[in-house]
Amino acid sequence: MATIGTNLDSAGDDDRKYRAPALEKGLDILELLARNGAPMTTSQMAVTLGRSVSELFRMVLALEFRGYIEPSPDGRDGYTLTNKLFTLGIAQGSARSLLETALPIMKELARELGQSCHLVVPSGDQIVVVGRIESPMDLGFSVRVGYRRRLVDTHAGLMLYGYAPEDAKARWLPQLRASAAPEHIERFLQKAKVAVERGYVQSISDFVEGVTDLCVPVLGLQGATAVIIVPFIVIKGQTTTHEQVIEKLRAATRKIADALSNEGR
Repeated sequence: MATIGTNLDSAGDDDRKYRAPALEKGLDILELLARNGAPMTTSQMAVTLGRSVSELFRMVLALEFRGYIEPSPDGRDGYTLTNKLFTLGIAQGSARSLLETALPIMKELARELGQSCHLVVPSGDQIVVVGRIESPMDLGFSVRVGYRRRLVDTHAGLMLYGYAPEDAKARWLPQLRASAAPEHIERFLQKAKVAVERGYVQSISDFVEGVTDLCVPVLGLQGATAVIIVPFIVIKGQTTTHEQVIEKLRAATRKIADALSNEGR
């Protein structure tokens, strides 16, 4: 056990003065499920984390009892994260302020466009959907609040990274490089530059056929605070074009950015 005089700056991670093994096991499980995105069984978690099933078994049960994880709702084997951590994070002032400001404007945007829209923010090396407004039409496309995906795999990620200050990019890049192959990262970086030059992203979805992602950032002093995405689908009888969506998205994001700026004064 470390002594009171131990220099923590020079000590390795395993020599920290204070350790909480049970807590760390729980955090390892939560972080693993957040990174993985797909359901994982206790056995799969144990193999990935280099632990035994018996080490994780009680922790998994405790996390399920407290509502942080749940059996996969779609019937697949394994556990997934619930929205409890997300809800706790949204309770923070800045996130709550963003939602309170953005959602009414997004509601009006969805009404004007006849399309759904989503509010996305960064979370480590991922993006997470923190708000959505359904299409007022009978048909539309949307994803659940709390949905996560690797930042380097998303069009919103191009905006969030591309507009980040250089010091933030320097801190962020090692995380991104750890999550994807070098050639994937290089393509992402090039696309991010193009996205910033254009000021928006208009691209066919890499994950859903028939959807075109239209993304515009909410800009603040530290780059893109968030991104609003319209997952555009063609609906017969509608005449709204991609160009019109981008124009209205820009107006909406400026309105949100101005409101957040005025609130901080």
